[in-house]
Amino acid sequence: MKQYLDLIQHVLDNGEKKEDRTGTGTIALFGCQKKYDLRDGFPLLTTKKVLFKAVVRELLWFLKGSTNINDNLKEHTPIWNAWADENGELGPIYGCQWRKWEKFTLDEKTQSYKKEYVDQIQNALNLIKTNPDSRRIIISAWNVADIERMALPPCHMMFQFFVVNGRLDCQLYQRSADLALGVPFNIASYALLMILMAQECNLTPGIFTHTLGDAHIYLNHAEGLKVQLTRDPLPLSEVRVARKPVLAVQFEDIELLNYKHHDFIKFPIAV
Repeated sequence: MKQYLDLIQHVLDNGEKKEDRTGTGTIALFGCQKKYDLRDGFPLLTTKKVLFKAVVRELLWFLKGSTNINDNLKEHTPIWNAWADENGELGPIYGCQWRKWEKFTLDEKTQSYKKEYVDQIQNALNLIKTNPDSRRIIISAWNVADIERMALPPCHMMFQFFVVNGRLDCQLYQRSADLALGVPFNIASYALLMILMAQECNLTPGIFTHTLGDAHIYLNHAEGLKVQLTRDPLPLSEVRVARKPVLAVQFEDIELLNYKHHDFIKFPIAV
C-alpha cells in the first residue's frame, strides 16, 4: 500500500489550506489518482488497522438497497449513525440508488406514468456476462433529483467496470475524499465489490483505479497521518468469498486471511 502513503505525502507537500463544510479545515488537493492491482493481494491498509468487518457490513448493507440504520441490524455498521434522523432514516443514499433508482414509464393504455425501479447492480452483472466489451457498465449514486433528500450526498459517486482478457477492472470517481478515515475504507470496499462481481462472472479481479476530486486531510488528522508515514507497509492480506451470486452473499461468506497491520490510529470524524 505504498501508493496510499505516496498520496498522503503528495497532499501534505502540495495541498493548500481550505475551509470545509464541517468547519474543521483541511489541506486539500484537487484531482488525484492511484491504482491498486488485486492480483498482488487485497488492498487493505497495513500501516494502521482498518476495521474490515465494518467494510463488509457496510457494503452488504448497500447491496441490499438499505437506507435505514435500523434495517438489517446484523449488517449495519454505526458509521452512518451520526447522519440518520430520529427514525434511523438517511434518505435515498447509496443503497437506494444502486438497487432502486426511480424511473417513470408511460403506460400506453392508460396514458399515465407509473413508477418503476432500476437495479443498477443487477444490470451491471448482466452486461458483464452478456456484453463484456460494453463501455456502459456504469453505476451512479449521484441522482441529482434526490440530492436534497439525502442525509449526505454520495462521496464515492460513480464507478465503471472494464472487462479484458478474463479480468475485471473498476474505476471509481470520488468527489470528496477524506484521506485519513474514508479513503482506506473506500479502497477496501470497492476492492471487495470487485471480488464479488468478478467471482459471479467467472473473471479475475484486476486493477482498481481510484480517482479523487477534492482529496483532503483534515487539519486534526495531519499528525496521525505523519505517524503512518513513518511505518513500513506489511505484506497484503487475502480475501476468500463463498461461491454465491453477489446479491446472495452474507457476512459469514467473506473471510479475511493473513491480515498483518500496525497499531490502530484513532481519527475524529468530521460531521
